[in-house]
Amino acid sequence: MHKHVLLVLAALFVLVAPVWAQDATPEATAEPWVCPEGFAGQTLNIYNWSTYVAEDTIPNFEAACGVTVEYSVYGSNEEMLARLSQGNPGFDIVVPTGYMIATMVGRDLLEPLDLSKIPNSANLREVLRNSAYDPEQMYSLPYQWGTLGVGYNINTVGEEITSWDQVFGYAGPVAWIDDPRFMFGVALTILGFDANSENPDEIAAARDFLVENGGNVVAIAADDGQALLQRGDVDIAIEYSGDIFQIGVDCECEDFHYVLPEPGGQVWVDNLAIPVGAPNPELAHVFMDYIYNAQVGADISNYTAYASPNQASIDAELILPEYLDNPIVYPTEETIASSFTTLAVSSDAEQAYGDAWDEVKILLGR
Repeated sequence: MHKHVLLVLAALFVLVAPVWAQDATPEATAEPWVCPEGFAGQTLNIYNWSTYVAEDTIPNFEAACGVTVEYSVYGSNEEMLARLSQGNPGFDIVVPTGYMIATMVGRDLLEPLDLSKIPNSANLREVLRNSAYDPEQMYSLPYQWGTLGVGYNINTVGEEITSWDQVFGYAGPVAWIDDPRFMFGVALTILGFDANSENPDEIAAARDFLVENGGNVVAIAADDGQALLQRGDVDIAIEYSGDIFQIGVDCECEDFHYVLPEPGGQVWVDNLAIPVGAPNPELAHVFMDYIYNAQVGADISNYTAYASPNQASIDAELILPEYLDNPIVYPTEETIASSFTTLAVSSDAEQAYGDAWDEVKILLGR
């Protein structure tokens, strides 16, 4: 991750806002992307998070290049890593979060990129260049970035949430996200430890904290906590900012609020990468260039309500101003600068986190 934009736990920072529907669309448009010749009839296999492209992103790419896209989804970085660690079953594109890029590079699971085949990569925002997890974009290009915090229904909760104490102490149903590094990062920070601790005793203490404060947890969701919140199955869901924004758009209401509670949430960067063993790395490079087209990139970010890594999209005024000016969607430099980073850890610590998270889920019956 970049020295300014990383997977982070914000220190002593609170950000809260209602989520409302956005009907406006930018008036500006950009030049359409043109596919290089020679790819007609080929297939691209993408392995991505759910609800993470605009409705026309994949169909437009298929039409432009005359190709077929097979699109599969996963619910966590760990799920994706486990599948690829057993041998790539045929994916050409994966979308790991920053710390996972470093882990996968260390395990020789990613192919180097040839940026000369991705000319639109020049559109990458300066603040996202030269990341600590992948200097010079040797293995990855940022795809979307945003925050991971707490979404809640203000009507059922009855008050604004400002701290994690309110989340852990809430008397109604709550959903956690199935993301061990985030959940342990929150617990470690609350306990006064390093969010990247490799100390087994501190990891164990964080495990115990989560178990002791998980009595209100009715679900540990694999990247779909927003659906539980939208249906009313839970009053509070630990989720990504864009997912909470999307349900606000769906309901055309101000019922759903989003916050980075004290002592913090997380700012993350997800990245496009090519796994080792990809059957079609050439078409994967073409797809990355397509994603970095100003219009395509803007359409994705306007749909997902996540921050765009594409400076050309911003400069051409293709991003919804309601999003671009909203510090929930586009975190301020002050938010980012006052943050702890969540980094890749040793394989032993990685195993310790995984084992401790399994224990948390077993002990909570989730």
